[in-house]
Amino acid sequence: MQTWDQRQPIYQQLADILAAQLLDGDPTEGEAMPSVRALAGRYLLNPLTVNRALQALGDEGLLENRRGLGLYVTTGARERLKAAERERFLQTEWPRLRERLRRLGIGAKQLNWEERA
Repeated sequence: MQTWDQRQPIYQQLADILAAQLLDGDPTEGEAMPSVRALAGRYLLNPLTVNRALQALGDEGLLENRRGLGLYVTTGARERLKAAERERFLQTEWPRLRERLRRLGIGAKQLNWEERA
C-alpha cells in the first residue's frame, strides 16, 4: 500500500511515481497508459486526483490524448524525462549529497557504484 507524504500534493506524488515507471519503460513509448479508473483502484485515490497527475505528465509532453482511445506515452518521452531528471539531480540533489558525503568523510574510493550481490 502506498504511503503519501503530507508535504506535497498527492497528485504530484502520483505523477512522480508514474514518471519513474515511464523511466523504467513501463509502459513503453507508444503504449497506452492504464485508465484513470485502473490507476485510482491501484493507488486507492479519487479519480480526479489521478486525472490531475496524468494531466501533469501530459503538460510535460510525456503523454498524449488520443480521442476515444485514452492516453498514450509519446515518442521520445523516456529520453526527455531522463534528461530532465538528470538535470534536476545535478542541480539540486547532487550538491546536497556531495556536501553530506564531505561532512561524513566519505570519499570516492569508499563508494561502490555497482550493486552488491
